[in-house]
Amino acid sequence: MVASQLPHPTITRFQSTTRHVCCIPHVRLHLPKLIPHKCQIQIVSSSRVSETKMEVNGTVGDAEKLRSQFLHLLRTRRSAQVPLTVEPAKPVVTPFYQEVPPPTSSEEMESCPKASIGNLKELVKEENLYLHTEAGEQGKLPLLILSMKEGNLEKRPAVVFLHSTHKCKEWLRPLLEAYASRGYVAIGVDSRYHGERANSLTTYKDALVSSWKNGDTMPFIFDTVWDLIKLADFLTLREDIDPTRIGITGESLGGMHAWFAAFADTRYAVAAPIIGVQGFRWAIDNDKWGARVNSIKAVFEEARIDLGKNEIDKEVVEKVWDRIAPGLASQFDAPNTVPAIVPRPLLIANGAKDDRCPIDGLEIPKTRACKAYEEVHCSDNFKLIAQPGIWHRMTPLMVKETSDWFDRFLK
Repeated sequence: MVASQLPHPTITRFQSTTRHVCCIPHVRLHLPKLIPHKCQIQIVSSSRVSETKMEVNGTVGDAEKLRSQFLHLLRTRRSAQVPLTVEPAKPVVTPFYQEVPPPTSSEEMESCPKASIGNLKELVKEENLYLHTEAGEQGKLPLLILSMKEGNLEKRPAVVFLHSTHKCKEWLRPLLEAYASRGYVAIGVDSRYHGERANSLTTYKDALVSSWKNGDTMPFIFDTVWDLIKLADFLTLREDIDPTRIGITGESLGGMHAWFAAFADTRYAVAAPIIGVQGFRWAIDNDKWGARVNSIKAVFEEARIDLGKNEIDKEVVEKVWDRIAPGLASQFDAPNTVPAIVPRPLLIANGAKDDRCPIDGLEIPKTRACKAYEEVHCSDNFKLIAQPGIWHRMTPLMVKETSDWFDRFLK
């Protein structure tokens, strides 16, 4: 069979022989140090989050050790390892959403700044690929990559985008087109059990319940983070991407993916999770877990029954997190993993009234992050926005702030 040669990647899949890519060491980034001043925590309004004094005991800890522990955890629940390979895919004509009715359009997605190009859609190049990150059906990562059809061979910055629960990479197209128009290579992926990786309206829910029952997968956040680490292997080898200028962002569940991928893999040079960062331990201790639990309630109901409880309580919540995402409410929670992203630029955009990601639960992560960024003299590399009056919703303001953040640090 004749091999299909992909346009940019240095990886080609053949029928009989395949050139494989092994995991490469994480790139240590040497970001320019900015003039230090007050750590950037921005509340977009005259109203402010209450400044409760909080005692932070000890130090943030060794980020590299924490990262190593997290990577070890990811490896413990992997299926058989396979060489990283890529193959062509066909464009998705009818995107699959696990919502009824499916979403149609989004003002927030359309609000992203674009370059003023009259015939933009004609000048955008689209790539559809599958990246194999491990054995098994869910080890096939679908990619949608948009960039401008330019003749020069300059390496460009890249941004990876992650969708929210029950959506898919095609939902991100307006964002991908906007970033492509501004000179980025824009990459959208289907998270585990979503989009092309789903086959029913309950695929994601069923995966969460199965994880609780069997403890062999981590469909809530962590398995997709494994894919994003493998994606970094691929992106750093592309001829059109500058491997030192790769950013990552996402909405809601995608924001969690972006947060943990930036923590886990230093090759993501800039991160901007949107409505995705929260304190899981804080939520349990302060009985603020209800909204998050309701977003994926089926797994908690299953756990409630198995634990012989009449209702979901904080014990059920804690046991579910420990089972489907070990360490999420302990060593890998926001107070430890957010500061571990230092010194790379990190923007966190949340709603001030978001009950899934309560802003009060970010006081300790914020304090520790500020301290960590100040200690390396790059306070300007950290910014937290809590948009007043906004619940769990991505807004045009958040989209614009994220766009400006990437332009500032990746261009």
